[in-house]
This record gives sequence, C-alpha cells and structure tokens, in this order.
Amino acid sequence: MNTVILDVRTLADTLSDAVTAMETLTPSGPRISFETPELLWSVFTAKRWDIIKALTGAGPVTLREVARRVGRDVKAVHGDVHALLDAGLIDKTADGKVVFPYDAVHVDFMIKSA
Repeated sequence: MNTVILDVRTLADTLSDAVTAMETLTPSGPRISFETPELLWSVFTAKRWDIIKALTGAGPVTLREVARRVGRDVKAVHGDVHALLDAGLIDKTADGKVVFPYDAVHVDFMIKSA
C-alpha cells in the first residue's frame, strides 16, 4: 500500500530527516509536512478533504468525475482542485486529469502544552 503521511513539524525537523535519509541512504516514505496545524487545515478544508478522499487510490480522473464523486458542481470543485494542485498535494496528468497518487493517507500531529 502506498501511504502518504501528512504531518505537522518544523522546517528544521523536516530538513534534519532529509539529511539523515541522504547520509544513511535510507529513503523515507512519502510525507507532506506543514509547519502548523493551522496551515494544514487551511489547505485541507472539509471540502478539499472530501476531494482527497475521493481521489485516494482512484487513479487519474477528470474534473467532472471529481465533482460527481463529491456531489458538487464542477465550477465549485475547480477552485478547490486548483488550490490542491497549487499546494502540490495532487498532480495533473498530461491529458488534463487529476490524480492523488496514494492509496491511503495517514494524518499525524500532536498538540501539547507550551
């Protein structure tokens, strides 16, 4: 299963893990990191999360098919799909379809006292 981890971590932690992976020649799995929970949730609104769920494991689909799967009109979905594309969370294929290239999503973050 091709799982992506969405997490909240500092840029320093992310860079440190990248250096460790390069030094040990041990690749880490797919990970998309956000510096704060607020940033994660500003990108992953409830409607965008529905799009990610609809695309997970689906392969490339048309914008119209995304709209059908989430029960929204194409125009409304268009803006959210472009926000996800701009954030690098989904990809566009050469034939104009969109794809989220993972079979599963794991969200990981902790809130602790200051």
